[in-house]
Amino acid sequence: MMPIMLFLFTMKIHAFASTTAGAAFEPFEYELGDLRHDEVDVAVESCGICHSDLSMRNNDWGISAYPFIGGHEVVGRITAKGEHVSDLEIGQRVGVGWYSRSCGRCAPCLNGDQNLCVVAEGTIVHRHGGFADSVRSQALWCTPLPDALDPQSAGPLFCGGITVFNPIVQNGVVATDHVAVVGIGGLGHLAIQFLSAWGCEVTAITTSESKADEAKKLGADHVLISKDLDAMKAAAGSFRMILSTVNVPLDWELYISLLARRGTLHLVGAVPSVTTGSFPLIEQQKSISGSPLGSPGLVQTMLAFCARKGIAPVTQSFKMSEINAAFDELEAGHARYRLVLESDF
Repeated sequence: MMPIMLFLFTMKIHAFASTTAGAAFEPFEYELGDLRHDEVDVAVESCGICHSDLSMRNNDWGISAYPFIGGHEVVGRITAKGEHVSDLEIGQRVGVGWYSRSCGRCAPCLNGDQNLCVVAEGTIVHRHGGFADSVRSQALWCTPLPDALDPQSAGPLFCGGITVFNPIVQNGVVATDHVAVVGIGGLGHLAIQFLSAWGCEVTAITTSESKADEAKKLGADHVLISKDLDAMKAAAGSFRMILSTVNVPLDWELYISLLARRGTLHLVGAVPSVTTGSFPLIEQQKSISGSPLGSPGLVQTMLAFCARKGIAPVTQSFKMSEINAAFDELEAGHARYRLVLESDF
């Protein structure tokens, strides 16, 4: 067994990498080092493309390293595992998201908030991600995929899905709540499905009237066009939670006015800044919050919920070798709603 395992750990990985900020992806090869005792290797079957992959390729956040191999919405099968991995099996289908390691020793980890780990490792931050034939991760962050979920479209659940599922749990949203989702895109279309299946009264807030019918098909009960200021002002005091999935500045005071007393404006879209007066927050006990993805335990809960309720991302598929065409589609804003690369290595 040992010679075979050693061969697997040092095998050459085939991938697509961007060599400089904003550059197109090109074929790239690298070798993995030894597999650590708590890690697994996953043969990539499909990998979603997230807007974060675009931001990282372009070094928009100033944390990218090149050559850059993105991809953090991976679905694939385990091909090798470390000696201390007992809960996953070779051949098992799993998903890997934004995180690939947490320390297990800091206070957040010990409290079950591994997504808040003070030294958490990002799957595509200073390491190689899933735009490849294989990706490596700490076993904790590899979540088994329920049989009811389609492996070719489920990848976006491991980033986009958990990003909007976590706030529902963290904010204690219940079925009797009236909630709103800002933006009907890669994140928003999943949030609407989750909240509708949760039993909430759901309002989609969008700039585009053309998306109204689509939002209702996804499960929204109502649609507010944000450019209609009269309609927006008429909704004042309506929402227990507003989940903002967009990455552009909003009229923050207007959106805070839409919250019910003790309501929360929760941000998952990476807006540059939030500026508002404090009196509406103090007088009506409103709050502004945000969150990064979710813990491994919550990812597992989300997947079970998706399997039970028939929730799935709306995706467009490309072959892995068509990665640059897929990124062009994303950069042009044409994605409806998530893009997925299918391995053709």
